[in-house]
Amino acid sequence: MTLVIEEYICQRFPLKAEHSAAYRNYLIGVCRWFNGSGRADNKFVDELTSGKDSKFWSCISEALIAERLKDKTWPERKDIGIGPDFLVLDGDTKVWIEVICPEPKDVPEYWLNFDEGGGNFPHEKILLRWTAAIKAKAEKLIGNESCGENGYIQAGIVDSKDAYVIAVNGCQLRNGPFPALMGISQFPFAFEAVFSVGPIQLTISKKTQKVIDRGHQSRPCIINKNNAQVSTQTFLDSKFKEISAIWAVDANGSSAIGGTEPMAVVHNPLASTAIPVGFLPANYEYVTRQLSDNEYSVEKIDR
Repeated sequence: MTLVIEEYICQRFPLKAEHSAAYRNYLIGVCRWFNGSGRADNKFVDELTSGKDSKFWSCISEALIAERLKDKTWPERKDIGIGPDFLVLDGDTKVWIEVICPEPKDVPEYWLNFDEGGGNFPHEKILLRWTAAIKAKAEKLIGNESCGENGYIQAGIVDSKDAYVIAVNGCQLRNGPFPALMGISQFPFAFEAVFSVGPIQLTISKKTQKVIDRGHQSRPCIINKNNAQVSTQTFLDSKFKEISAIWAVDANGSSAIGGTEPMAVVHNPLASTAIPVGFLPANYEYVTRQLSDNEYSVEKIDR
């Protein structure tokens, strides 16, 4: 199996630049470690080497995120591959982690491929990929009543008292080689996707032509290509109280050759089971506290 992993990654990343060997060797090492760690399901190698971008980056995401969690306490699981991707412990509390790496569907090529030249920041199209990813993994946990689908809680895999983290790897949404974790609001896309935060706006006096106020727009939904409203209020809705946090990462292994792979944790103020600040590796965390029915305070914690 390790030879298959090595051959495929070498084929996918042929030597074209000075650092290519170091990069692919790092990915090979991470995938070998993950596959032999007992934390990968039995489809890992087949999906990694399937030739499909979506499956490849999904597998890479799992391996990279598992590596970042390797110092945690990993309890034994009966059935790897049934339920969320990972289970670690915070003391006696189970912390389930579900990983997703959204595909760049409808994101312009000029943004994804730096050689295509410049263009506008397609922040709404990128945000829609984040909202879709979070919605998909939220339904994995709590189910979808309208479709008659049960989630991990109804199936008895995850207890309502357990913590549940959605880890979204945005590496396929990058601006060429550059991370794209931050949205138009200067908050991470993950924050915009769950707290209704839109672009920064200025209020200008008609009389004096001076700025009299500034702040973020409230954006409770975003319109998709079908003109349907997509909610951005997940963490303002108690329906999603079983989700503890969004772990936003932009990881593709490039830190092995000096690249940047930022991470942020966005905590759910309504979570029935919270995870502590500092539990997950991150550059910064966002802790939001409800002050009243319509008011929240936000604290950014640099790590």
